[in-house]
Amino acid sequence: MCGIFGVFSKRDINIQHFKVLSNHAAQRGQDSSGLMLFRDDKYEVHKSDSSITKLIKNIDLLGCKIAVGHSRLITNGNKDNQPVIRDGVLVFHNGIVVNSEEIWNKLTTSRSIEIDSEVIAAITNEVIDMGINIDEAPKKVLDYCEGTISSFVAAPKLGKGFLFSNFGSLFVGYINDDIYFASEKFPLIQIGCSQITQIWSKALEINLPVKKDLKVYSEDLRRENLIPSFKNILSEENRLLYRNHNLRRCTKCILPETMPFINFDNRGVCNFCRNYIPRNKPKPKDEILKLIEGYRRKNDAECIVPFSGGRDSCWGLHIVVNELELKPITYTYEWGMITDLGRRNISRMCAKLGVENIIIADDISKKRRNITLNLKAWLKSPHLGMISILTAGDKKFFQHINTVKAQTGINLNLWGINPLEVTHFKAGFLGIKPDFEEKRVYSSNWTKQFKYQSLRFKEMMKSPRYFNQSLWDTFSGEYYRSFNKKADYFHIFDYWQWEENACNRTLNEYDWEMAPDTNTSWRIGDGTAAFYNYIYYTFAGFTEHDTFRSNQIREGQISRKEALSLVLDENKPRYQNIRWYLDTLGLSFDDVISKINSLERSCFPESYK
Repeated sequence: MCGIFGVFSKRDINIQHFKVLSNHAAQRGQDSSGLMLFRDDKYEVHKSDSSITKLIKNIDLLGCKIAVGHSRLITNGNKDNQPVIRDGVLVFHNGIVVNSEEIWNKLTTSRSIEIDSEVIAAITNEVIDMGINIDEAPKKVLDYCEGTISSFVAAPKLGKGFLFSNFGSLFVGYINDDIYFASEKFPLIQIGCSQITQIWSKALEINLPVKKDLKVYSEDLRRENLIPSFKNILSEENRLLYRNHNLRRCTKCILPETMPFINFDNRGVCNFCRNYIPRNKPKPKDEILKLIEGYRRKNDAECIVPFSGGRDSCWGLHIVVNELELKPITYTYEWGMITDLGRRNISRMCAKLGVENIIIADDISKKRRNITLNLKAWLKSPHLGMISILTAGDKKFFQHINTVKAQTGINLNLWGINPLEVTHFKAGFLGIKPDFEEKRVYSSNWTKQFKYQSLRFKEMMKSPRYFNQSLWDTFSGEYYRSFNKKADYFHIFDYWQWEENACNRTLNEYDWEMAPDTNTSWRIGDGTAAFYNYIYYTFAGFTEHDTFRSNQIREGQISRKEALSLVLDENKPRYQNIRWYLDTLGLSFDDVISKINSLERSCFPESYK
């Protein structure tokens, strides 16, 4: 999940062209970077914990005949920057090898670093050591590895290099006799390449100058852990509360008396049930088949699928490829709260379906600092209606869908949003009455947004810490979600009925990975959900699981008894995910959980008790 790019020339490279490629790669990840250069008859490698744009500013590229770069979105191996170098083989890798542990057990050698990409170098070296033609190395890598692989593998000692991919996020183009490559097509178009082609499993061989020695320069600047692991410390886990709130619940669904603006009739049925309009009644599939006809292309990608790696976007992608028979590009916005589990599921799906994945990664350190500032502000003046500010940073997702449309020339975008994931209570705790006629999970209007932001501002005034560097990011993200006009924008589950068992059966076909700390498949790749649900349950006695299961009851998908049994399990605190969340924010688990547990329910408005 990175950006790789490069140029191979018989003369000095065009530095400006190379910088265009590097600048574009930086949008895919800027946690660290690496370069392989060839000049003055020798190879040199540069690795840095800074962004690729900063690294290139500090290096003189004059005289280079070959320049290959890597802009990294860290997924594992916090210190293991690319290119990976092992026994004279260099690997630039975009993707995640999800079965790297299994592969190491099959090889005759052992791993020496954490990063999954090392296994690609090990397989290549095994091919060399066994006397097999080096040309067989890419095939061997793709045979062994599961997950997304787009790589440039170089063996300068043999004068060989290979470009290959199993999911299409790799393109090659030409300017005269210079060869350029990049993880996306757009930057190659920008610099005027011709004959741009997408590389799939068949490798493109690159002849390299034969040299055995590499000069390596490496900076170790990182002071923060961008990828904390899940932990399991029993003494800590026991500090998470799971109370029996003994609340009155609707006799038809399971919403409790603490749901904002809830009321019950003389039969005990809540107003949410009485006013419910079925959402999960799909339109005829013929309608969407006719709709997409005008977007079909013979040889190019035809639609964009916003892709979080969650269960609904994964099932939606499956439908787009196998039912609609479209050629999609997936788009992922990385704002620092997609867990490694979520990334691995993105990798599995894209690899097995052979679908290109475009990533736009924000400044993850900055985004996490914003969350930290807002969480500290919340702890200073806790209010259930302000919990949503902790997830405000992900709303730029809606802005960058337009970036991807512009760069790819694709207009059609198909969203796999679950129609039953409606959480009125999040705004309800702020004082916004539920809109029972709302047709979309993400919909709004100026009047409603103005009221919402006014009430939020009122609460922010009680904790001045909310007025921090995150404000512009928060409000601009809200604009793109709620007000920016959306064109060529359709929902897959307007035409396919969402049904949980069918969804889970489909995901099992892809070896979709479940979380270790919960039995539900919902929001398990989201690093924030376990934390905010812990707060909601602790003080209101319910979570978004209760609202989701209640909608399933109303749709006739599950019984009330089944729903109660499910939320009893799903509302249990997810220690590992909560600990991961606080670790990424650089906050003490003990301090934050102790503070939350010590809050009196009197901190919250009387009507919400």
